[in-house]
Amino acid sequence: MLLSVKEINTFYGLAHILYDISLSVGEGETVCLLGRNGAGKTTTIRSILGLTPPTSGTIMYKGEPIHGLRNYIIANKGIGYVPAERRIFPNLTVEQNLIVGFREAGKQRGWDMEKVYSHFPSLSSMKKRKGWNLSGGEQQMLAIARTLMLNPALVLVDEPTEGLAPLIVREVVKILEELRKEKISILLVEQNAHIALNLSSRCYALSDGHLIYERASKEISKDQELMKKLFGVF
Repeated sequence: MLLSVKEINTFYGLAHILYDISLSVGEGETVCLLGRNGAGKTTTIRSILGLTPPTSGTIMYKGEPIHGLRNYIIANKGIGYVPAERRIFPNLTVEQNLIVGFREAGKQRGWDMEKVYSHFPSLSSMKKRKGWNLSGGEQQMLAIARTLMLNPALVLVDEPTEGLAPLIVREVVKILEELRKEKISILLVEQNAHIALNLSSRCYALSDGHLIYERASKEISKDQELMKKLFGVF
């Protein structure tokens, strides 16, 4: 397994948020993490990245422990993050945002400006535009593209379609499908269960900070009663 999380517990102050969460992501695999609002999905991602370090448990990446490391060290090991807030630099141009994300150490995987623009042609046409002058969908594309400039082996993607128009959602989904073909491992948090299950091979479901279900995504998507029970959708 590329990423292996074992029985982590995470707190915000005195509030216990995650309870003995265990999950894994294999090389070239897309795994989704689903649950209702407040279930602990984003906290799980933040725990892996060292942004909200777990108080117990282990997190292994490429066979080495990364729990307890500073978040920038974890990122430099090849773990990319696309936050729900996107967090692009509004005063920098599209191209400058991409340059900031580039990491020479990962160059062997081939993500450079040319390849990014080939996958995101709309960004190429607006390379001189400032971040604050982009639409929500354009910002999301830039956030994903900037993460790829890290040349990651694993990308953690948090709510990539939230608040986007249906047409833009389809574009984001298409990009994530292309990343799967590139054999980049993905841990995907997504409110739209149907999208997440279609993109992934396996699914973990959280509820109130507890892992309540793990199953092949295709099996879950075919079970309407289970979909209703876990996610409130048909």
